[in-house]
Amino acid sequence: MKKIIVIGSPGSGKSVFSKKLSDITNIKLYHLDMLYHKENGTHISKKKLEEKLIKIFKEDSWIIDGNYQRTIEMRLKQCDTVFLLNVPTDVCIEGAESRIGKVREDLPWVEQKLDENFKQVIINFSKEKLPKIYELLNKYKDNIDINIFNSRDEADNFIDNIGVYKCQK
Repeated sequence: MKKIIVIGSPGSGKSVFSKKLSDITNIKLYHLDMLYHKENGTHISKKKLEEKLIKIFKEDSWIIDGNYQRTIEMRLKQCDTVFLLNVPTDVCIEGAESRIGKVREDLPWVEQKLDENFKQVIINFSKEKLPKIYELLNKYKDNIDINIFNSRDEADNFIDNIGVYKCQK
């Protein structure tokens, strides 16, 4: 577990999980939102994002947090471990709402409200994005370790157990 991607719906807890995993493993964490977005709310080109990812791929170890559907296959080809947070939609909406007005290390601005279009992305995620994610995971399943969490408790239990394991080594 040296090259890790963490994917899932917005609000699922990817960034929180990724930060905990990074803290325990001492593997450098990259948030796709920070790589792609600028502080003023604009973003770099898709090509520049891919160039940044290719540079990260050359490192010995990394954690890349974020869904960004168009880059999932690119990241799957480079990683050895995937964590999919497949938590219920209502939990994701609550997660997105809970971060309103808070400074976050995974986003270069503070969200002032839950945008209705963004909320709809969360609502549609399991129907529109998840089938393709599962298709890609199935395609690469022989080459990577796939971990799917259907609740935040499952993700927390993994973190708790990996921490115990690391301390015992």
